[in-house]
Amino acid sequence: MTERVVLAYSGGLDTSVAIGWIAEETGAEVIAVAVDVGQGGEDLDVIRKRALACGAVEAEVADAKDEFAEEYCLPAIKANALYMDRYPLVSALSRPTIVKHLVAAAKKHGASIVAHGCTGKGNDQVRFEAGIASLAPDLKCIAPVRDYAMTRDKAIAFCEAKQLPIATTKKSPYSIDQNVFGRAVETGFLEDIWNGPIEDIYEYTSNPAEVREADEVIISFKEGVPVALDGKPVTVLQAIQQLNERAGAQGIGRIDMVEDRLVGIKSREVYEAPGAIALITAHQELENVTVERELARYKRQVEQRWGELVYDGLWFSPLKRALEGFVDEANQHVTGDIRMTLHGGRAVVTGRRSEQSLYDFNLATYDTGDTFDQSKAQGFIDIFGLSSKIAAKRDLA
Repeated sequence: MTERVVLAYSGGLDTSVAIGWIAEETGAEVIAVAVDVGQGGEDLDVIRKRALACGAVEAEVADAKDEFAEEYCLPAIKANALYMDRYPLVSALSRPTIVKHLVAAAKKHGASIVAHGCTGKGNDQVRFEAGIASLAPDLKCIAPVRDYAMTRDKAIAFCEAKQLPIATTKKSPYSIDQNVFGRAVETGFLEDIWNGPIEDIYEYTSNPAEVREADEVIISFKEGVPVALDGKPVTVLQAIQQLNERAGAQGIGRIDMVEDRLVGIKSREVYEAPGAIALITAHQELENVTVERELARYKRQVEQRWGELVYDGLWFSPLKRALEGFVDEANQHVTGDIRMTLHGGRAVVTGRRSEQSLYDFNLATYDTGDTFDQSKAQGFIDIFGLSSKIAAKRDLA
């Protein structure tokens, strides 16, 4: 029986060439799988037909936009997930979504190998292969660019020699990955970290320096889930899409950072994530109103670890699953509304309201009607600082 390989297929030059390349290198039949996570571009049926024209024996396409938003982006919003306190895990979240479909296709078609188009120095190879190993430990993984030195020059030559139906136009100077949660841009002149980004690299966001009217939005949450914008019900996908438009028009969500890659190198990345940043900012503020202090303090530690695990490709790991249970529990009272002004590249919270609020006006006010018993403060301070006071007497002696 001929061996079968499931290929993560984008429809572009590299993965189109990989179909025939893999077949020649391994003698296997190739099943192409394309997953729509809101990256835009060509119609899925066009991509499916191209895969078949390039030699795939089967081609599957999946509209996974809602799945991606609800099962992958939403947990990140509830976890306020920002890797290195800035990056909302745009690419890292999409990989396990794709992995799930690749593994399902491998089982369906009796494939023993899964292939992807990643290089040997990035994070995505780990995300794909660690994810596949977690869901289907018996599957083998190959990466033509990494394992068979399939350079772009070789890919173009192969494409022309085989007369594949794919354009071999000059490659963009940037490496770009995008989905509905955001867009990542790297390489080219950005590899010199002294060079500032130029407007040409952005697509999801307008120039925040341009003069325009501010936009005010009310984001409603139920148990940490965004459920309405300005009082109109939305799905998670719709919330992200609509805020991509509105926050993006105000230049919100631009991130230029040098990040620590899993493989041990530092990499300069430019991200656009207007909807993600607006939603996480609003969610964080609603938590400030509704989550008890000690739980909130501990959750911030969990958020950092959760983000690191997802960035590192361990979406399906036992620790990530356990932490997600904690995050869900911590979100049970995160219900209410956040009013934000979107303007000048910033999403600024201007109002909060919640029936689950722990904010007590009568305790917080300094005016008449204050119910906080200030007479107890001195005794509290004496006891709270007692251990430090005893240590100070010893250390200053």
